Amino acid sequence: MDNDIVLETEALSKHWGGIKALSDISLQFRDRQLHGVVGPNGAGKSTLLNILCGTLKPTSGCIFHKGQRVDTLKPWKFVRRGIGRSFQKTNIYPEVTCIENCAISAQRKFGGNFNLFASRHSNQMVRKAAEQALAKVGLEGRANTIAAEISYGEQRQLEIAMVLATDPCILLLDEPMAGMGHEESLRIIELLKELKKKYCIVLVEHDMEAIFELSDQLTVLDNGRHLITGTVDKVRFDSRVKEAYLGGEDDDAEEDAA
Repeated sequence: MDNDIVLETEALSKHWGGIKALSDISLQFRDRQLHGVVGPNGAGKSTLLNILCGTLKPTSGCIFHKGQRVDTLKPWKFVRRGIGRSFQKTNIYPEVTCIENCAISAQRKFGGNFNLFASRHSNQMVRKAAEQALAKVGLEGRANTIAAEISYGEQRQLEIAMVLATDPCILLLDEPMAGMGHEESLRIIELLKELKKKYCIVLVEHDMEAIFELSDQLTVLDNGRHLITGTVDKVRFDSRVKEAYLGGEDDDAEEDAA
């Protein structure tokens, strides 16, 4: 394995009975690159992320993290190895402060509980990780604000901060711009540009302009199968990709014109 490949799948498949969510997916994700994953609805994008973070177990195939096989590990061990995951819907604790949200996440890395009975040293490490995570996403000024009281866009930033608080080397992000307005999306795009300088990021996103702007490598899935992986220019002009997204739309247009 190349030194810069930090995560790799080999013939990865996930089936539920006769439903084939993923079939024979082999991909490589590199350090300090953003790898976009796109495809029509039902293509298997979220299933792939759920397998990469250990939430789901593959039906067959393997996952390697820095050359070591990990697909048999418990989900919490994925976190301990530095594989962090955000979700399509906001996954914050709305009734507590932003720094407490990040502290709860940091405990997944450090272990134990963030409370008065934990050791002073342990609490200091957790709080420092939480503070640093908030600073990385530009929310240090919101540390003591109740999460429910910040804007939706800031809540999405907070969710990324919660992943960063686990001290990851890999970020698996599932539609972090979902439901955002234009200005909020621009803030996330700029944030991801900075984060990919340090982390391997696997990004599932429906905002095609954003994914084209951010991706170093881009993978297209269709009906659970790997269609193509390559640079943005290679992918966006591929005839198979156009067919997967347009589904014969050009032919219909020609018939209407006739």
